[in-house]
Amino acid sequence: MDQFAAPKLSATVYDAVFAPLEHLGMRAARAELLTQARGRVLEVGAGTGLSLPHYPPAVTSVVAYEPDPGLRTRLDRRAAAAPVPVRVVAGGIPGLDLADGSIDTVVCVFVLCTVGDVDAGLADLRRVLARDGSLLFLEHVLGRRPVAGLQRLVTPAWSHLAGGCHLDRDTIGALRSAGFVITDLDRLAPLGRLTAGSVVRGRAMARLATPSPTIDPPGGT
Repeated sequence: MDQFAAPKLSATVYDAVFAPLEHLGMRAARAELLTQARGRVLEVGAGTGLSLPHYPPAVTSVVAYEPDPGLRTRLDRRAAAAPVPVRVVAGGIPGLDLADGSIDTVVCVFVLCTVGDVDAGLADLRRVLARDGSLLFLEHVLGRRPVAGLQRLVTPAWSHLAGGCHLDRDTIGALRSAGFVITDLDRLAPLGRLTAGSVVRGRAMARLATPSPTIDPPGGT
């Protein structure tokens, strides 16, 4: 995936980094988000497969894109034990090898912060999403002061260490600019009041084009 220009994380380190966050509420937030998933699902940046156990029976299949070969090894194992059929694919956004409108639900969990070309990546997700499909997201974003200042300060070093992750990205703004409408949005506080709003969970749908009004030609009946 283009977003991983920084050094890769091993599956062990990846899971170790996420373990305390999962314990502090991200596992529950992830599970609640995925209750909305249905039909044919695309999960981008699936990592080691931490989301896979939470997919509900309404999901008919999952295609899990992950660019990192080290993470895919553990992802393959978790895919085999998932409650729904999962196909693991090496790759990411942009560059999805999927037909237009072929996906009912797109899932993004802590991945949009790492995409190198956010506009192109979101355009790719919008392309494959069905007309009535949903994009479900759980992402960290730029929080409020004073946390926002700290996020901006540490992002250059953190991005290099954490697979290109940008703590200060305006993901909600990027989604809206890409033609998505945010239909549900919760701002979470993963580490208490000080971090309020630094993680968002929600649902978006592609904005439909407004049809041009029909104008009768002069002298028409």
